[in-house]
Amino acid sequence: MRNGHRKIARFAFALLATALSTQAFAQNDHGQMQGGKAPADARDPHAYAQGNTLSDGDYSLPGPRQLVLADEHKMFSFKADHLEYATQSDVATFDLQARYGSIYKAFVVKADADMENGRLEHSQLDLLWSSAFSAYFDAQFGASVSHYDNGVDRQFFALGVQGLAPYWFEVNATAYVGSNGHATIVLDAEHEILLTQKLVFQSRVGLTFNSKDERENLLGKGLSSNDFEFRLRYEFTPQFAPYIGITFSNTFDATARLRRSANLSEHDTQWVTGIRLWF
Repeated sequence: MRNGHRKIARFAFALLATALSTQAFAQNDHGQMQGGKAPADARDPHAYAQGNTLSDGDYSLPGPRQLVLADEHKMFSFKADHLEYATQSDVATFDLQARYGSIYKAFVVKADADMENGRLEHSQLDLLWSSAFSAYFDAQFGASVSHYDNGVDRQFFALGVQGLAPYWFEVNATAYVGSNGHATIVLDAEHEILLTQKLVFQSRVGLTFNSKDERENLLGKGLSSNDFEFRLRYEFTPQFAPYIGITFSNTFDATARLRRSANLSEHDTQWVTGIRLWF
């Protein structure tokens, strides 16, 4: 078991190191298309404009500048990454994210919840400000509120990064710091493989670490839990995709002991069905 813990810890540190190395990745030859300085002999991007700009020249409009580029627009998006149900345990899970702003800066709302037998067991709401710091990653900070049906609600300050790591891994690493000195670090990564133009296989791994015991919420110090999730979805359109999947959840050390004392399972395997939506 200890060897398994060491492997999981090494994976967590490797995941974090991958996120932090994205800046260097953007500067190498592969990343030149998305970032970095242009070579000295690069063609002038304005060479064919013949002196015309958005505000000067033959095609400019009177008054304040009226032409707006795509990256200057404010846009709203909503994604339901997981809307799923596990029949054997009667548990429904929601994982939602909304975003409003430009490509580079936006207000982000993340919400996830678990409902069992029609009752809300646990939910978390993150209100974040997101700002791009590289071609691939955003820095995010804000406030987070966690609700427990059979525990104590918590409020946190959240700070993290979210974006696309090398080899097309979608990475999210967030630290939550509470007023009582309790801190939680959540790391997760997703990867998708297109089996066909419509059939997509998605895998996800998640790790949770806690700085101290939180007995009232059955959370222990150290590596608290990990999740391995596999889903196969069919995209009728990219905005509407039903799926089936299987999830594996494990708890460790102090968290596992707290769950045993409450007569709860340390490990859980669920078959799920759901829908992925976005607009």
